[in-house]
Amino acid sequence: MKHLEGKVAIITGSSRGIGRVVAERLADLGAKVVINYSSSREKATEVVKEIVQKGGQAIDVHADIGKKTDVEKLFSETIAAFGKVDILINNAGLMITKPLAEVTEDDFDKQFFINVKGTYFACQQAMKHMEKNGRIVNFSTSVVGQMFPSYSVYAGTKGAVEQITRQLAKEFGSKQITINAVAPGPVNTELFTAGKTEQQIEGMKKMNALGRIGEPEDIANTVEFLVSDKSQWVTGQTLRVNGGFI
Repeated sequence: MKHLEGKVAIITGSSRGIGRVVAERLADLGAKVVINYSSSREKATEVVKEIVQKGGQAIDVHADIGKKTDVEKLFSETIAAFGKVDILINNAGLMITKPLAEVTEDDFDKQFFINVKGTYFACQQAMKHMEKNGRIVNFSTSVVGQMFPSYSVYAGTKGAVEQITRQLAKEFGSKQITINAVAPGPVNTELFTAGKTEQQIEGMKKMNALGRIGEPEDIANTVEFLVSDKSQWVTGQTLRVNGGFI
């Protein structure tokens, strides 16, 4: 059953990885989807093509989520194409891992611009344009609950996302819009595997109660729940989707 028939969904950073799988899932459920990208137009076009070939509706929109004017453009182009916005998935993110002594101001700014500023102002646009009973899903990380060297800035940005999610819940509640965050554990994506050895990845598996790292589909399953009517009594929460990552 396509229970998202007639809905319009924006998924930021959806030309690859978790964002792509989420976009494809929502399209399979009947939603018209907006594939957002900042640099890889070819990959974004590929996602749109695959969705359309399967009978879905999709467009791609270039926008640098770290810039407020681009976030506004993302929403205006979505509304011009589909007339409204029902679902916002703030998936776009940047992770730069370095020891404290090596972190540059540019490293710090880039991560906060995309991970925090982008999420915040996308939520602002959702408040302006989203209809009643909308759904917002932000992205955190299970690293927030760990003490990993070199993750201080990245984890800091995601801690901010979790607080933004909590603090905005009552503001969105007046429009019956739910806002929640998903905090994935290690997931088999380019973002996670880049620069890691097989030994390091195996070590991550051993830290997990279920003995494996996640797949993008595991995260898409949770997003599917959070954008459905079944989650209408869930808001202001962070769901740690990590297979028991400790």
